[in-house]
Amino acid sequence: MPVERWIKFHRELERINPSAARSLEEGMEETLTVHKLQMPEMLRKSLSSTNIIESAFSVAEELCRRVKRWREGDHRERWAGSALLLAESKFRRVKGHKEIPKLLSALADHGKRGLAST
Repeated sequence: MPVERWIKFHRELERINPSAARSLEEGMEETLTVHKLQMPEMLRKSLSSTNIIESAFSVAEELCRRVKRWREGDHRERWAGSALLLAESKFRRVKGHKEIPKLLSALADHGKRGLAST
C-alpha cells in the first residue's frame, strides 16, 4: 500500500477508532520497511504482524501470574527467562521461513546503503 494510502487510511481510522489508529501508527514504519525490502508475500505477512512476539509474551504473562511473592535479586528475571523458554517450545515455524536468507541479505544491503549516506 503506497504511503499516501496509508496516511489517508490512518486519518479515517483516527476518526473512527483513535486507539486502532495509534496502533497502526506504531507499526507503520516497520511495515513499510518490509515492503521496501521487497520480501516475498508469505514472509512479509508474517513480519508485518506483532502476533509472534505477543504470543510469547502471553505465555510469559500467564506463567508469571502464578507467582504469589517475588523475592529479592534476579528472581523476576529467572521467571521471565523460564517463561520465554516455555513459550519458545510452543513456537511454530514462521510462514515463509525459507526466505529468511533473502531477508538477511536485503537488510545487510540496506544497512550498507544507510551507512554510506551518513
